[in-house]
Amino acid sequence: MPYAFDPELVPYAELIPSVPLSEVIRRDGPPPDPALLAEIERRLPSYTPRREVTVEDRRVPGEVPGGVPVRVFRPRAEGPLPAIIYLHGGGFVSGELDYFSVRCLRLADLVPAVVVAVDYRLAPEHPYPAALDDTYATLEWLAGAAGELGVDPDRIAAAGDSAGGNLATALALLTRDRGGPPLRFQFLDVPVTDDRLATPSMRAFTDTPMWNRPDAVLSWRYYLGRDGIAPPHAAPIRAADLSGLPPAFVAVCEFDPLRDEGIAYAQRLVQDGVPTELHLYPGAFHGAAIIADVALTRRMNADMVAALRRALHGTDN
Repeated sequence: MPYAFDPELVPYAELIPSVPLSEVIRRDGPPPDPALLAEIERRLPSYTPRREVTVEDRRVPGEVPGGVPVRVFRPRAEGPLPAIIYLHGGGFVSGELDYFSVRCLRLADLVPAVVVAVDYRLAPEHPYPAALDDTYATLEWLAGAAGELGVDPDRIAAAGDSAGGNLATALALLTRDRGGPPLRFQFLDVPVTDDRLATPSMRAFTDTPMWNRPDAVLSWRYYLGRDGIAPPHAAPIRAADLSGLPPAFVAVCEFDPLRDEGIAYAQRLVQDGVPTELHLYPGAFHGAAIIADVALTRRMNADMVAALRRALHGTDN
């Protein structure tokens, strides 16, 4: 590959299969190579919490028949805890909560916070705004059930990676515009923000691992369910005014087609008066912090935990 990846990430980049998004959405498609899946699973990070963390699958009121599925990670701790709504990545068309359990366990344990991971509806079967509606319904439920969950309703953050980063900041926009439950913070890891696909990184990175321009083209087509201009709650960088949003932490990777739109969105936040911290990780590709356990990704994950601790507890220790 013609990319100067961090040397420890090269084996991961070489292992990731190149599967077009058009194949990913074939729910009845041929199964992946079992040997490859086993090797990928062997290399995925694991995490053992330092404290007891209970994990419970629930359904919360929403437009989904029977309720929106969520997974609640609750650490043992004294007094009310902050909460994090976590939105998984997957290009709006895929994503299993099991795949993101390590990240959610780490956040629950180290922040510490009650983490609510949302199993939102996926495109193309459920295009925009289905996923955002499920996310907003989860926020309303979480704020209303704060006492039952042992959560401080004034300390709720939205966090997500990739398409989940899009949903996290779209949730911040939506609850601001509706006067809904307030968010304290937004953590945006390699976020999708711009449907125009015109940035230098989006044009250049056509064959990068985990995510590339062809994937992005199809992802937006599936998510919007039509061609045309995306509304701001789908493509947040199109919002005319970002003022009044909660403080943000934005992480981008050098070899990621989403790099430049993440940087541009962070700049827009700053220009509109939103306190924003931006991190660009050299040598990293899209999703590296989730799939790899190397020095660089350990630093990326430590930065995430520290930012959430500062926002939700007032300290990064």
